[in-house]
Amino acid sequence: MFTTTLFKIGPFNICIWNFIFLFLIAFSAFVLRKLLSRFLRRTLKSNNILIEGRRETYFRLFTQSVYLVAMYVAVYSFRFNNPNVTFREFIQYNLIQIGALKLSLYNMILVVAIFLFARIFISLYKLYIGRKVQSSKKRDYDVVFVYVQIARYIIYIGAFLLSINVLGLDISLILTGSVGLLVGIGLGLQDLFKDIIAGIVLLLEGNIKVGDIVEINSDKNHNLKQTSTLFVAKILKIGVRTTQIQTREGNIQLLPNAHLTQNKVENWSHSSRLSMFTLHVQIEYGSNTELATQILVDVAKRHPMVDANETTFVRLANFSESGMDLELVFWAKNSWEILNFKSDLRYQIDRRFRENNIRFAYPTRTIINKN
Repeated sequence: MFTTTLFKIGPFNICIWNFIFLFLIAFSAFVLRKLLSRFLRRTLKSNNILIEGRRETYFRLFTQSVYLVAMYVAVYSFRFNNPNVTFREFIQYNLIQIGALKLSLYNMILVVAIFLFARIFISLYKLYIGRKVQSSKKRDYDVVFVYVQIARYIIYIGAFLLSINVLGLDISLILTGSVGLLVGIGLGLQDLFKDIIAGIVLLLEGNIKVGDIVEINSDKNHNLKQTSTLFVAKILKIGVRTTQIQTREGNIQLLPNAHLTQNKVENWSHSSRLSMFTLHVQIEYGSNTELATQILVDVAKRHPMVDANETTFVRLANFSESGMDLELVFWAKNSWEILNFKSDLRYQIDRRFRENNIRFAYPTRTIINKN
């Protein structure tokens, strides 16, 4: 029953055993790769050999070669009920042929091989760029990410065009015959293309890099009224269409790349690892301003994340209605946690002010009874 021909593809007979063989070969290849990977990792770990960099690439290539062997065995298994068909005839037979499109098993294997080698080439290129950056005096590891992203897009586009050529299609005829369709798609997807161009600009310019802390201006329309809000985020990943950011609340958001190129963005990490911040304090009139200034500067310099080498100072910003406005200006080493740092400083300022009888100002009203 299992050897009964279910259907024929050209000169080839297909029966139930063919599907059983394919399933067993695929499952065996999957299990064998897992076991081989686990065995090699344990062996290398017992010999204190780290799998990283170039070794990681070689390790993946060796373990994934199991699938190439499985592919050959899977094709050869069809000779079970097709003994008179050679291996070459089997893989070169056109399963689908529509005009210039020729889809044979041979073409399918070539397409898979093209993308497999494209992935290998990207891994080798990443290793090459990484070693170049590591050997240089200025180790800018963000450069590795930028160049690898650009190379990935170029290589995969080239692999796609080469795959179309392998399938027997002329890419120039396809583009010429679909000009009207491409124009319509371009008009409908103009926002998408705008984000893609913005992503390429971000990757090439390098003004915003992975790991940077940025202050983003978010413009919103509410009932035809333009409102603007600022929020601070960390750049996690720059893609071809969107940028992945993390807010201070820990939320992960996807931001269109055009938002970063068309709106105002302040990069706190662009020029220096230090950022200048201001803490506002209001004290009552008649307070000892010299002592308050000394306390504020001392509290700031004692904080471990405030750079003591930079100038920390206090300025009298204004005489307001309720009291005197003081501004503590300091330079912090890690701007991402600045809200926590400011909270620590406020706790210490409150404690030191209470110890020295310096009172914070608050609004007061005097009611005069004319009666």
